[in-house]
Amino acid sequence: MKIVVTDQKGAVHEVDAPVGWTLMEAVRNANLPLKAECGGCLACATCHVYVDDKWTGSIPAAGDIEISMLDMAFEVQDNSRLSCQIVLKPEHEGFAVTLAPGTD
Repeated sequence: MKIVVTDQKGAVHEVDAPVGWTLMEAVRNANLPLKAECGGCLACATCHVYVDDKWTGSIPAAGDIEISMLDMAFEVQDNSRLSCQIVLKPEHEGFAVTLAPGTD
């Protein structure tokens, strides 16, 4: 399936994203600028993204540990999430996010 990722400079990328992968894995596989330093272990906030408002209701709410990690992120917004915590499902075709500042 395809997802849409806007990078930190505003460039829009259509990315191949296998169902069952995390959003972080799909973004990194596309060689986009996303640090994701802990590799998805929920131990940092360097995979911080802004989920497009259209899609915020399609993913489970952030858990306590994710919320705690977001406290370390730059420019957190109401739609901020860690991309390592978003598992892509078939209904996420066209899922859209923006990579947050400080994650490149």
